[in-house]
Amino acid sequence: MCGRYASTKDPALLAAEFDAVDGTGGDAPGADYNVAPTKHVMAVVERKPEDEEIERAVRVMRWGLVPHWAKDLSGAAKMINARAESVLTKPAYKQSVTKRRCIIPAAGWYEWQPGEGRKQPYFMTFGDDTSLAMAGIWSVWWKDDVPTVTCAVLTTESIGALTEIHNRMPLLLPPDRWAAWLDPESLDPGELLTPDPSIVEALELRPVSAAVGSVKNNDPSLLDRVPLAGEPAPTQLELS
Repeated sequence: MCGRYASTKDPALLAAEFDAVDGTGGDAPGADYNVAPTKHVMAVVERKPEDEEIERAVRVMRWGLVPHWAKDLSGAAKMINARAESVLTKPAYKQSVTKRRCIIPAAGWYEWQPGEGRKQPYFMTFGDDTSLAMAGIWSVWWKDDVPTVTCAVLTTESIGALTEIHNRMPLLLPPDRWAAWLDPESLDPGELLTPDPSIVEALELRPVSAAVGSVKNNDPSLLDRVPLAGEPAPTQLELS
């Protein structure tokens, strides 16, 4: 699963990276090193306004998908993820995955590896300034004519080295799948719901501080590598 991630770029940088426009209207959240369920996040979508060409834009959404038929927003925190294996058949997700797909950019995501004593958190990242493109879906929930746009991250079975940390992972899209995934006129994303091994092979699986376990902690130090048990602490030269 994906229950926490980091989003460190402003909308202008994301727009440039994903060949989009900034559609946040100045409401974009700032850098967040500990994104948690129900927070506002940025996502890339393609929509076709009436009588206009399709536009790709960075938008603000609330993390935790709420179907349009839900009575309220209370179930959002339980719907931050949607399984790729069943997303085409689950009533809560089926309409979104066929008509409302998005990319949720991330600097990386966190996962906790079981072990003796406290679980060890890891940060999965490319290790440079390149964003991960997590496949997502979105929906619009209305109350009193006011829309709330919500989203979920698609997950799939882990592959490669990630299996040693957790059995689930976000569905990561390589650049050559972005256009097909975002295409609002394509109603069958089935062939895109399998992970790309080359992306996983490029990931750095970085052990990080247990401080990420508290949503109260939110600063760049959460992304720093920490030594595992039995490893020597980094020297001052390595830290500089």
